[in-house]
Amino acid sequence: MKYLYSFIFLIGISLSIYSQTAVPTSSASDSAAETERSMPSPLPSPPFPMSDWSGGPVIGEAPGDAPDYLMKFIQKSNPAPWATWNKTGIKIFGWIDGSYNVSTSKQTNSPMSYDLVPNMPVLDQAIIRIERDPNTEQTKKVDWGFLFDNIYGIDYRYTIAKGIVSDQLLKHNNLYGYDPAQCYGLIYVPQVAQGMLIKVGRFISPADIEAQWAPDNYLFSHSLMFTVDPYTFTGVNITIRLHKQWQIELGAHGGNDMAPWCNSAQLNGLAMVRWVSKNNRESLYGGINSMGKGEYTNEHDDLQMLVGVWGHKFNEKVHMMTEAYYLWQYNAALGGTAIDGPVTYGQGGGMGPILPGLSKAIGLVNYFQILLSPKDYLSIRNDGLDDVNGNRTGYATWYSSHTIGWSHHFTDFIIIRPEIRYEQAWNDKNITPYDNGTKKSQSTAAMDLILRF
Repeated sequence: MKYLYSFIFLIGISLSIYSQTAVPTSSASDSAAETERSMPSPLPSPPFPMSDWSGGPVIGEAPGDAPDYLMKFIQKSNPAPWATWNKTGIKIFGWIDGSYNVSTSKQTNSPMSYDLVPNMPVLDQAIIRIERDPNTEQTKKVDWGFLFDNIYGIDYRYTIAKGIVSDQLLKHNNLYGYDPAQCYGLIYVPQVAQGMLIKVGRFISPADIEAQWAPDNYLFSHSLMFTVDPYTFTGVNITIRLHKQWQIELGAHGGNDMAPWCNSAQLNGLAMVRWVSKNNRESLYGGINSMGKGEYTNEHDDLQMLVGVWGHKFNEKVHMMTEAYYLWQYNAALGGTAIDGPVTYGQGGGMGPILPGLSKAIGLVNYFQILLSPKDYLSIRNDGLDDVNGNRTGYATWYSSHTIGWSHHFTDFIIIRPEIRYEQAWNDKNITPYDNGTKKSQSTAAMDLILRF
C-alpha cells in the first residue's frame, strides 16, 4: 500500500511541475469575463479571519490577495528587479504568533490547545509560506499552483505527522520544533463540470470551523473538540464545482497525521459536500472526512470522522457557525497516539493501555460573532467533547468549555486577541483531567499577538 501512495504522490507533484512550464497562466481579461462565477463574500475580512463559509477553496473566486507585506514593501522601494517575479504569481509571506496566559493550572493546560504551557510566554508559531493560487475564476485554461508551509514553535506538536521529521515529538517530546505542515501541488481543470481542482501532497484536514494557523481563527485558543481531531492528511483531494452554490470533495489519504510511507498508514477515503444559499446567509458543509479500516496501529491513531458545519448570517454585524462530529477507531490506546520521551507539560511518557474494541468521541462547538468596527469583533465560543472511552484525552469524561474573546487589528499586519475561558469535566467526581490529573476544571486568561509579514 505504501508504494501505491508514493506513486500517487509522485504523479501529482510531477503534474504540478509539468504544468509550471507547459500551461500558460490566465490573463486578466479572462478573469474579468468570469466575475459572475463567484458569490459575494458574506463576511468582512479583515477583521474576521475569513470572508467566506467553511469548505474552501471555493472554485470560481478570484485568486486571493496574499498579505505579503514584506515583499510589497521591498518591491515598492525598488520595483524594477521584481517585474518578472510578479508575473509568476508566486507569493512569499508569513507571520509570527506569540502568547501568554494566566491559568489556574500550574503544570499544564492540557487538554487545552494551543496554549499548552501555563503562566509563561511562548512562541506559538512562526510561519513562512510560499504559494501560488491557480485562477479558478476563469473557465478557459488549465492553471496550476502550489503551497508550502513551514512552522516553528510549540504548535508543531499538533500538526506533526509520523514519518515526516516526527522523531522530535514522537520520540523525544521536544517542546519546540519544526514541521513542513503543508506541501502540495494544485492543478485546475475548468473543463470538468464547472471546474475541478486537484490537490496532491500534504494538506490540512478540510473539516472544521477552526484552523491550524493563527490568522485563520476567530479566537486564540481552540475548542476541545478541535484539539483531538485530525490535523493533516497526505494524499489526493479533488474539489469539483457543480454549481455556484454546490461543491463536492473526493479524496484518499494515508490517515490522520502520518505519512503514507510510515508503518502506521492505512488507506482512508474522503467525501464532503458544500452548499451555500442563494442569499449567502446559510451554508452547510460536511460528510466523511476520513473513513477506512480505523485500526490503531504501531502506536498511532487512525481516526474515522463524520462531520458537519452550519453557517448562519443574522445580519451584516452578527453571524455564527456550528460544528458537530463523530470520531471513532478500533483497539486504540488510552490517550491516543503515543508520545515517547519524558513527560513535558502533561504530554509524553509513552503509549497508554489498549482499549479493546470501539473507541468513540462526540464533539460540538458554536461560534457566535459580533462585528464591533472595521477593526474589531467579539467572539463567543461554547463547545463540548464527550470522550466516551478516554481515547482522545486519556480520561473517559464529558467536557465543556466556554470562551469569550476580542480581536483587534491595529493594522492589517498587527493583531491582538485577548480572551477568558472556563472549562470543566462533568463525569465521575474522581475524574480529574486538568493540571496533570489533579483538577476537574480550569480557568485561563490569555492573549496572543500576531505579526504578519
